[in-house]
Amino acid sequence: MIASAAPLARETFALAPGLVYLNHAAAGVLPVATRDALHAMIDDHAARGVLGTAARELALPAYRRRIAEFIGGRGEEIALLRNTGDGATILAQGLDLGAGDEVIAAANEFGSNAYPWLALRERGAAVTLIDAPRRRMTPDHLRRMISSRTRVVTVSWVTFDDGYRHDLAALADVAHEAGALFVVDVMQALGAFPLDVRQSDVDAVYAGGAKWLMALQGVSFLWLRAELLDRVALRLPGWRSVEDMWNFLDYEQPPAPDATRFEGGTVNILGALSLATSIGVLASAGTERIAGHVIALTDRLAAGLRFRGWTVVSDRSGDDVKSGILTFRRDGVDPVALGKRLQGAGIVTTYRPNGIRVSPHGHNTVDDVDALLDALPRP
Repeated sequence: MIASAAPLARETFALAPGLVYLNHAAAGVLPVATRDALHAMIDDHAARGVLGTAARELALPAYRRRIAEFIGGRGEEIALLRNTGDGATILAQGLDLGAGDEVIAAANEFGSNAYPWLALRERGAAVTLIDAPRRRMTPDHLRRMISSRTRVVTVSWVTFDDGYRHDLAALADVAHEAGALFVVDVMQALGAFPLDVRQSDVDAVYAGGAKWLMALQGVSFLWLRAELLDRVALRLPGWRSVEDMWNFLDYEQPPAPDATRFEGGTVNILGALSLATSIGVLASAGTERIAGHVIALTDRLAAGLRFRGWTVVSDRSGDDVKSGILTFRRDGVDPVALGKRLQGAGIVTTYRPNGIRVSPHGHNTVDDVDALLDALPRP
């Protein structure tokens, strides 16, 4: 059942009139509150230079706290970074992994959560890829694969191509039973689905802000369980990585006592502002409500597609594996050509050779879904 009112009110966005935006797995839309906060900072920077940026820089701890609270963590466990791959790289390079060690990942990971781990093969570590999507990283399958050599298990909470949603808590149990860490790319889920890092028992999560979190591109975060902070070596230090970053010439001082040590140099303050502001919008709406709404919209879309003779590529076999991403196709129809025609008609999706990927958020409505269905060619 789809609620009569979307959890994210349309008036909190400035979408172009007539545009049906169903592409948050590619890039989200900025809430008006975020746009206005960014404009204010830019205007202040233009008018007063460092006097304009200083207030936002001083607010960085508050931004980290807001991000942390959104996922059930603490502000000191957050590092503000550039992109999702930064988080994976900090972990892959910082953990003591080499010959005899194994990392298990899925074979359909987006590059941000693949290349940082695959690079460990240069050190002699084994990177074992589960044959996804043919075989998913389920707890049972992971239990059959994991061994005493496995040091890290990593996966995307939701896969970028077909939207399969993994059971984080169950996978964490399997990994920890074997003595391995469980770290997660949450880019394609966080913002549309609620996450409590304590309850799910994950060891680290990382994500860029530009998709479901509806922030700017070029900003991300890493949450790292505090107990693991000193286990991850600082491989990419910068002037802000130390205990007292304002003591510029004391090169012998220890690293910062929290996750900010991994930020290196000056962070993207404008991006951090966008991330914190948009998270505030999402938190006010309630991610449980957003998740239920998104699932209901994609259920309606799946039913309408099947009725019209289209193949739903995404696994919709249970509510526990559904997400905000739905990919579909039909034999004899070029999805790239179709996607371009839809975009020309003001319906924005992602189109690739494997199908059309649709990703509605909490502001989308039944009318948006039906507009897409009505725009599809008949058999």
